[in-house]
Amino acid sequence: MSRRSGILEFAVLGLLRESPMHGYELRKRLNTSLGVFRAFSYGTLYPCLKTLVANGWLIEEPGNTTEDALAAPLAGRRAKIVYRLTAEGKEHFEELLSQTGPDAYEDEHFAARFAFFGRTPQDVRMRVLEGRRSRLEERLEKMSASLARTRERLDDYTLELQRHGMESVEREVRWLNELIESERAGRDLRGSASGGPDSQDNTTGAPGGLPRPGDDLRPDTPGDTAT
Repeated sequence: MSRRSGILEFAVLGLLRESPMHGYELRKRLNTSLGVFRAFSYGTLYPCLKTLVANGWLIEEPGNTTEDALAAPLAGRRAKIVYRLTAEGKEHFEELLSQTGPDAYEDEHFAARFAFFGRTPQDVRMRVLEGRRSRLEERLEKMSASLARTRERLDDYTLELQRHGMESVEREVRWLNELIESERAGRDLRGSASGGPDSQDNTTGAPGGLPRPGDDLRPDTPGDTAT
């Protein structure tokens, strides 16, 4: 399984942990709530769903809303299939949520993990945040060393691009420092005392409603209604 398909499976399980959805709803949530999935197709999502069903982590159910029942005959299509997390799927998601290995710190996987921090134990959140900070500090050190070696050979625009990249990483390190300080102080992201994951805002899967790196703030656009 590729790293990206693993991230997609994690995100799908996490969203379905909140409530059952059909494919179009899932795709919209992945696009709008998780910036890492800004552009992907049903050709990517549905094989993932089929794999999760085959593994026993999801079940497929026919759509039972009045809208689905009326729309399908008029459009000449089957009613939308609703995907529901099984007990085994919930257990598997909780297992994935507890992992703090190196993959959790990488750019795409970290964004997906952070989106579900509201359901993540505090000790796991700390390990992921500290791991991400260490990874970025290593990246900054390498970028700085590279810039020092090549500065004289770079034109002004390439040099400015290098500086911009470093500033972006530095901003995220500062953001992570603030998050880690809040976690250590037992505060949620609104600055009040935290009683645990359930005290955070899970509306979008992100704690305290704080915008995440890579958040997609574009308005929703109509998509396919494939099942």
